[in-house]
Amino acid sequence: MNTFPTSMTKADHIYVHSSKMIYTPPISNITGLVLIVDDTPSNLEVVSETLGDAGFDIAIATSGDRALQQIERRLPDLILLDVMMPGIDGFETCKRLKANERTRHIPIIFMTALSDGESKVKALELGAVDYIVKPFYEKEVLARVSTQLQLSQLTKNLAAQVAQKAAELEASQLQLIQNEKMSALGNLISGVAHEINNPVSAIVGNVNAVQDYLNDLLGIIDLYAQTFPQPGAEIEDELAVVDLDYLREDLPKLIRAMKDGGDRIKSISKSLRIFSRADSDSQQPFNIHEGIDSTILILKHRLKANEHRPAITVISNYDNLPEVKCFPGQLNQVFMNILANAIDALEESNQGRKFEDIASNPNIITVKTFVEDNYVIISISDNAHGMSEEVQEKIFDHLFTTKPVGKGTGLGLAIARQIVEKTHNGKLRCHSVIGKGTEFSIAIPI
Repeated sequence: MNTFPTSMTKADHIYVHSSKMIYTPPISNITGLVLIVDDTPSNLEVVSETLGDAGFDIAIATSGDRALQQIERRLPDLILLDVMMPGIDGFETCKRLKANERTRHIPIIFMTALSDGESKVKALELGAVDYIVKPFYEKEVLARVSTQLQLSQLTKNLAAQVAQKAAELEASQLQLIQNEKMSALGNLISGVAHEINNPVSAIVGNVNAVQDYLNDLLGIIDLYAQTFPQPGAEIEDELAVVDLDYLREDLPKLIRAMKDGGDRIKSISKSLRIFSRADSDSQQPFNIHEGIDSTILILKHRLKANEHRPAITVISNYDNLPEVKCFPGQLNQVFMNILANAIDALEESNQGRKFEDIASNPNIITVKTFVEDNYVIISISDNAHGMSEEVQEKIFDHLFTTKPVGKGTGLGLAIARQIVEKTHNGKLRCHSVIGKGTEFSIAIPI
């Protein structure tokens, strides 16, 4: 079949002169790899030289089978596909390309002498983006190829922008949800801590006065005993029942225990206020150790042994740290999430272990802090079963979780990384070894 019309003008058509093609420059500066699939050598030569001179990278294939094999090795940006070929024709080649997830996005322009409407409709239904009827006209070929490559590039750019904006929106929504949740939790904790603090302060503040009053009363009893050495049978019987000597010995111990308990409640209340402190619009100086200790105190109920699990020991190895300018409430979220995950990992690793095994290798969470290269480093490690490299690559991904349904949302570590790296310009890293445990390292710039 002839490639060119019998009458061609230099201004409008490709023509052959001394084996060189005369061409009109493409309508845009778009470039890319174009795969030309045609079983006619003259067609391949003409089209490849035309597009090559216009600045496109060219690849050729003489059949549908060879085109499919070649595409497996290197993906083109556009395919010019002849319809009438031996073996599988252009329509079947197009159908296979569109059925493959890896190649379905590549724009395909059919080339054929079949100009009937049915063939055009079939080509478009199969997924082709355009249709060029032989004989070829240079301006038409260049215009159609340039236009489709430009559209393809614009589509890719738009898809990338949409994905980026969607990720940013998702991250923003994620942070808003977490902030709202932590704000509500912080208000609740702060309110409870305030309500606890007032009566406990009154109790602790009055314990010393009670001790003084009791000493006074006991002194008066002693004075009565000296003045009236024979109090009478009724009083002697009552003193025997009360056991005044034991009361004198035990009462100071009870008062001291009450004072210690009150001081402990005040310490818990302070930790709750530290953990739930609201962040302002600007970063504030913060004692990192106070934040870690307050978080550990809140999680203490999960560290104690019970009938279902052994105790978890927390070892704190703190260096002398300067106060760090940060958003304390958000950093406390990070500490809470990582420590809670470490407890979860240890609880999971205890399943199926014998008591003697746990006794010889107890559950331990180690928290270390130090200064390195103008960063405050907080290392939180456990001796649980560890994670595979595949899991480590995904743990910071949005909605990824290894926990059963209802126990994990996949949001915690994604939010933690956003808080550390985006909000504080820090670094959050994870290193884990199967059978040895996991370490999270948080680096906050000083």
